[in-house]
Amino acid sequence: SKSCQKFNTFLHTNTNMVLLDNSSFIIRLEKFANAAKKDSSFSVTFKRYNGQNRPKPREGRPELPEPEVYLCLMRAQTKSKKISTVVRQEDVPRMINMYGQFMKSNMDGLKRVKKAKNKSKAAKG
Repeated sequence: SKSCQKFNTFLHTNTNMVLLDNSSFIIRLEKFANAAKKDSSFSVTFKRYNGQNRPKPREGRPELPEPEVYLCLMRAQTKSKKISTVVRQEDVPRMINMYGQFMKSNMDGLKRVKKAKNKSKAAKG
């Protein structure tokens, strides 16, 4: 689609981020997770993406047209590497299923956070 082509052009100018197709994104995300098990971390963000890579127009200028269909931009980042993918509306269920499988298989090193006891409650009780 036109919005994906615009986004591809935008990302090719930004050398730090790599735009991948959905299945390649999950495969690369698994590599991030395996590398992060040793000594680092990674983050994944989801964002509604309207296909526009230009800033909002100044006052008095016409507004940018609203997109017909919104997309979902998924980004993953580890120390110096960044990857992203654009998920179309019809691909969302399949992508969320793949992401869920990724979470189940790779998030085994999570530790439960111990809650700190509230001192004010302890003093009152």
